[in-house]
Amino acid sequence: MASAPGSVRVRFCPSPTGNPHVGLVRTALFNWAFARHHQGTLVFRIEDTDAARDSEESYNQLLDAMRWLGFDWDEGPEVGGPHAPYRQSQRMDVYADVARKLLDGGHAYHCYCSQEELDTRREAARAAGRPSGYDGHCRDLTAEQVEEYQAQGRTPIVRFRMPDETITFTDLVRGELTFTPENVPDYGIVRANGAPLYTLVNPVDDALMEITHVLRGEDLLSSTPRQIALYKALIELGIAQQIPRFGHLPYVMGEGNKKLSKRDPQSSLNLYRERGFLPEGLLNYLSLLGWSLSADQDIFTIEEMVRAFEIADVNPNPARFDLKKCEAINADHIRMLDVKEFTERCRPWLRAPFAPWAPEDFDEAKWQAIAPYAQTRLKVLSEITDNVDFLFLPEPAFDEASWTKAMKEGSDALLRTAREKLQAADWTSAESLKEAVLAAGEAHGLKLGKAQAPVRVAVTGRTVGLPLFESLQILGKEKTLARVDAALARLTA
Repeated sequence: MASAPGSVRVRFCPSPTGNPHVGLVRTALFNWAFARHHQGTLVFRIEDTDAARDSEESYNQLLDAMRWLGFDWDEGPEVGGPHAPYRQSQRMDVYADVARKLLDGGHAYHCYCSQEELDTRREAARAAGRPSGYDGHCRDLTAEQVEEYQAQGRTPIVRFRMPDETITFTDLVRGELTFTPENVPDYGIVRANGAPLYTLVNPVDDALMEITHVLRGEDLLSSTPRQIALYKALIELGIAQQIPRFGHLPYVMGEGNKKLSKRDPQSSLNLYRERGFLPEGLLNYLSLLGWSLSADQDIFTIEEMVRAFEIADVNPNPARFDLKKCEAINADHIRMLDVKEFTERCRPWLRAPFAPWAPEDFDEAKWQAIAPYAQTRLKVLSEITDNVDFLFLPEPAFDEASWTKAMKEGSDALLRTAREKLQAADWTSAESLKEAVLAAGEAHGLKLGKAQAPVRVAVTGRTVGLPLFESLQILGKEKTLARVDAALARLTA
């Protein structure tokens, strides 16, 4: 089935190795947004030809990550499409057929060089100041030479024959780029055991799946002239219809201005899911790693991004991953939720294994009451557990450092006065509770900030948290006074 003329077809083609990382997510986001902006097609393809590294667990994690992020795909696993199958491990016969056609057409040849011979010649080239890529040794072997190599028991790889010409193309992010022949030598496309290499399977699938735009990481830029030459050969053989346009996305940098790698702890998508980042908050931040909606607007919805996104607006300069800014943007998105949605998004952190309270001690009414105050304070959803645990635990989970910090000399006298004032306060009004603690502080020569610190620690176990007087009101008079009594007993023991 051919694509409509002018229609955009992009692909996201990860390998199922390890956990998905944020650089991969940024690539998926830009491809997805570009496809949706142009009412085009997103092809989700799994590049799983490396049996030693690929795993079914990682494959399932990729699909789960795409769903969690809200990325839908038009062709690919679980969806199907006219170019199925979309897992490369199921397309080996396709690659073998194309490799044969490239050999028969003179666009590829068998190379019998051993690794030792290649290394020796590369070292000699470096010593002489020449380019150290493959030197074309097997390009034009005679029948006698081939026969001799075969008699030695050598099994050849297949190399693509690069044309002796300069290759120039316009990168959608970086502008016009030129590669001269001496810097783009012939390269392997099939291993000696017959297994196809990435250098073959990736462009062949792009050709057969009629991909119009290849948006990928900057680390793959050096392979582009090789792929352009291969596309030309595929067009000549009637396998491809066009050469896609390329756009190479900037590096995402981590600590020390080094490229953020899969091994960096802060690169793992699972980390952000476990901490309770919203998909929309994380995607908003990742979109800023190389792109912006406008010079003065960092916070926007995914729908706003799709309406505005053009690959030509991507900045080619490396972008540094800033966790604090990522958290701040996520906090803004938490506040953008309506309260009902917020209460539901927090549910996983209100249950085991995250919640330290027994399930039967969870009180839905108290949760609904405290949620609006919690929503204004969180950077990530996982913070909800520590913020509300005082409501559902039989007694506060005291932070000893907080206890020591708050319970100064005279705190017992202050707490006794505060208890008297709270006993007499109007518990239907948080303002009345505030006035009670304020009055207790004034009786001891303390301002509200100093006066409320021992009360907060006595009731919640921590020096910081949600608005105190609303929290006391929701906890209730009986439990609040009982906790003040328990703190007094501890102070005077």
